Amino acid sequence: MVAVLTPLAFIASRWTPSARTVRRAASAALLMSVVIVVTGGAVRLTGSGLGCDTWPKCTDDSLIATPAQGLHGAIEFGNRLLTYVLCAAVGWIIVAARSAEPWRRSLTRLGWLQFVIVTANAVLGGITVMTGLNPYSVAGHFLLATALITVATVTWQRTREGDHAPRPRVPGPVRKLSWTLLTATSVLIAAGTVVTGSGPHAGDSSEIARMPFDWATTAHVHAVAAWVVCALAVAMWLLLRVADAPADTLARSRDLLVVLLAQGVIGYVQFFSDLPELLVGAHMLGSCLVWIAVLRVALSLRERPAEQPELPARDSAPLSVA
Repeated sequence: MVAVLTPLAFIASRWTPSARTVRRAASAALLMSVVIVVTGGAVRLTGSGLGCDTWPKCTDDSLIATPAQGLHGAIEFGNRLLTYVLCAAVGWIIVAARSAEPWRRSLTRLGWLQFVIVTANAVLGGITVMTGLNPYSVAGHFLLATALITVATVTWQRTREGDHAPRPRVPGPVRKLSWTLLTATSVLIAAGTVVTGSGPHAGDSSEIARMPFDWATTAHVHAVAAWVVCALAVAMWLLLRVADAPADTLARSRDLLVVLLAQGVIGYVQFFSDLPELLVGAHMLGSCLVWIAVLRVALSLRERPAEQPELPARDSAPLSVA
């Protein structure tokens, strides 16, 4: 009897990517997970959320945007096309992780988890369109995108370390503070979706329902949460210095402070200048970068030594049987 290989196993039997290739695949998936958030924000900020008024087609009769839908249709359809680019990037990390030697199943699982989140968010995006940009659905859409960034960041980090059990690099109180920082940042991001859902920029020029909260009040609550995160980030930096943490961990903590400072400046400027679209878009990008920075700090507090030296790659090996 002849064993039948799955498509991934078939590719793995003929191609062994280098560790650098796997890392590049993880970087591409992380980059696209941020790009899709920024372009999704551009759809909303240009009022193109219903540029394609149905899903998965752009109209009842056309899969793509039509001239009658104008610029809004082109913007919304362009964002949908980028989802396929995101899927390709996620597919690359899945294939690369499966084909690497030794096969690290943890990386493959993380790649598939990204694919599941992308699929779920595509479905939720369709529901968002069909419900006329319901603000709660829009908020869920952003939170799922943040979940994708989370998994993509963890995958990116795991491509740079081994599969041994994690070993702490700092004392217990520092690790506990990192969990508090992660929790506070999660609350900050969730509060940001409420600010978005109750404020202007609903995503379309038509009458769109908003969350029944006072926008100014939710913005102030969001600002308080931001100050809490900033205070925790400063405390983390100081505690790491006292604990004589590794240089790379201190660098990650400094990166977080810089990103938080830039995000805070953008947030206050946009609030006092009536939310110009460009600044709102920059704030959405900043939200992604803040979350990545917080995750990188937390991930730098432990290490997973490599199990064995990297094996030589066969990136140039043919995909066909000789």
